[in-house]
Amino acid sequence: MHHPPVTIQDKQFSIYIPERKILHSVEIVAARISHDFRGKDPLFLTVLNGAFMFASDLMKEVSTPCEISFIRLSSYEDMQSTGKVKEIIGLKEEVKGRHVVIVEDIVDTGHTIAGLLPQLHAKGPASVEVATLLIKPESLQHNLSIKYPALSIANDFVVGYGLDYNGFGRNLRDIYKVM
Repeated sequence: MHHPPVTIQDKQFSIYIPERKILHSVEIVAARISHDFRGKDPLFLTVLNGAFMFASDLMKEVSTPCEISFIRLSSYEDMQSTGKVKEIIGLKEEVKGRHVVIVEDIVDTGHTIAGLLPQLHAKGPASVEVATLLIKPESLQHNLSIKYPALSIANDFVVGYGLDYNGFGRNLRDIYKVM
């Protein structure tokens, strides 16, 4: 199938990862999660907005009983620390004693996950793991254990399959990279 470049606002993007490869990678991650969490009733915490499409396809493939919830991270300036802190918004579920899987669209620097983990651990979960659609190993600035990456990519700017450029492009089925 030929995929012509797409234009989103002022940038051109070319096909990078076709939908069929994405879905295959999601199935593999879902099988690993289903195996690892069998009998543990995990709680999936999906980070909005970017991870909604990944979460949807992941949930369709997870075969063990589980719950899913959606959270947002809001940045606020913390005068005590070195800048922005991300605060969890919308977490209604009890995390204490639960096995939690954070569902992310992309881990590049790792700042978001590094900020999220201590906040979740403070609530006393049995375990916390991270499932991410994309990981950029070259960009990581934190020593993080990302147990369930679907796809590893170079340090490219990407859109599609939930990822956006200035709010646009999330609806594309494939992942595109900037040209």
